[in-house]
Amino acid sequence: MSQPPRIENDAFGPVEIPAGRYWGAQTQRALAVFDVGEEHFPAGLIHAFGLQKIAAARANRRLGVLDLALADAIEAAASEVLAGRFDDHFPLRIWQTGSGTQTNMNANEVIANRANELLGQPLGTKAPVHPNDHVNRSQSSNDSFPTVMHIATAQELRARLLPALAELHGQLAMKAAAFADVLKIGRTHLMDAVPMTMGQAFDAFARQIANGMARIEGTLPRLCILPQGGTAVGTGLNAPVGFDAAFCEEASALAGVTFSPNPSKFEGMAAHDALVEASGALNVVAVSLMKIANDIRLLGSGPRCGLGELIIPNDGLTSSIMPGKRNPTIGEVVVQAAFQVMGNHATVSAAGASGNFELNVAKPVLIYNVLQSIRILADSAHIFASRLIADLDVDRARLAENVANALLVVTALNPVIGYDKVAQITTKALDAGLTPREAAIALGHLTGEDYDRLVNPALMTRPQAD
Repeated sequence: MSQPPRIENDAFGPVEIPAGRYWGAQTQRALAVFDVGEEHFPAGLIHAFGLQKIAAARANRRLGVLDLALADAIEAAASEVLAGRFDDHFPLRIWQTGSGTQTNMNANEVIANRANELLGQPLGTKAPVHPNDHVNRSQSSNDSFPTVMHIATAQELRARLLPALAELHGQLAMKAAAFADVLKIGRTHLMDAVPMTMGQAFDAFARQIANGMARIEGTLPRLCILPQGGTAVGTGLNAPVGFDAAFCEEASALAGVTFSPNPSKFEGMAAHDALVEASGALNVVAVSLMKIANDIRLLGSGPRCGLGELIIPNDGLTSSIMPGKRNPTIGEVVVQAAFQVMGNHATVSAAGASGNFELNVAKPVLIYNVLQSIRILADSAHIFASRLIADLDVDRARLAENVANALLVVTALNPVIGYDKVAQITTKALDAGLTPREAAIALGHLTGEDYDRLVNPALMTRPQAD
């Protein structure tokens, strides 16, 4: 038999809470009020709230504004939130008050109920630990939620995205080395150009990812500046002197990341430029991934009627109607993830611009999109590296044939016979269906021996000394 709901009271009266649920009256009311969509915050944000409440309890205890026994119980309960034990007790969707107040209250209520349970009290008592008076001591949603936004973003970038990008960079760099001597014809404007190596193409890809990692790392110093201690509008009302510094010391110890107090809590609560900047770096990574994935998809098109220069590994999937058809599915996933991140950045930009006076009021949608971008970029970079790039190969026969038939290798003759005569060679070769060598000889511009001496595709892939 199911247990009956328990009754909790808040300033507006009694509320029924489902049995066994650790949230309280404010969360239950918010569930009914904000009945919009299905999007929930990722677990990383909830766990960051656990870390934030531990750090706040420790700072309050250090500063003598929270009873030691209550602080210990709050820390124990918040540690379980940090560890993921109470993920199912955060039911609210992201569509809520723009300050994130309801999710902050959700955290306060879950931690208070669990702390009281640890102290031998039933759920819903609010004693001896009260969600507002004790778990939220020296805090406001207005400074706690943006602090959690920064903590979660910094942690996800460091622990999830940067390692995935490092993996992808490593695979691309290995392919650059493996293909260093494989000649191919470069393409500009989608048309044949002059020779290069496949290794040079992959070195460019690897450099894009390395630059993306540097851009992300460049955002971390500003993400690690926290507004905690500003309370309602940035003045620090109801927080003891030194709370911001003590909080950052405790949060740093918990996260393994060095956090520092924002010297202007007003800026940290009213504007989220650091998060918009981080989203911008994610947007650049998405652009890079899309470029790389599309190049690889096109270079691997075929197997017989496309470019066919790359051999894309088989993923075991096929067509519903064409037996044995193989598609570049991983590349398509990467491109779609890039689309989403680019759209997310537009949302983050609009949300970041939605500060009114002393408070940004689009925090939930902003952080939801930032964290989603981090997650899908990390996951797609990982599968791109491990399931496509790692086993990617080149079709050496196709590449050699392309180089042999390429018209614009004769660009190397410009310094010898001049631009106009070289243009005559390419035009005749194309119109008559000749190789450039045959056209040069037919026009009388060069002997076969001179052509072979002067036109060396391998030498054309790097600058030559005079």
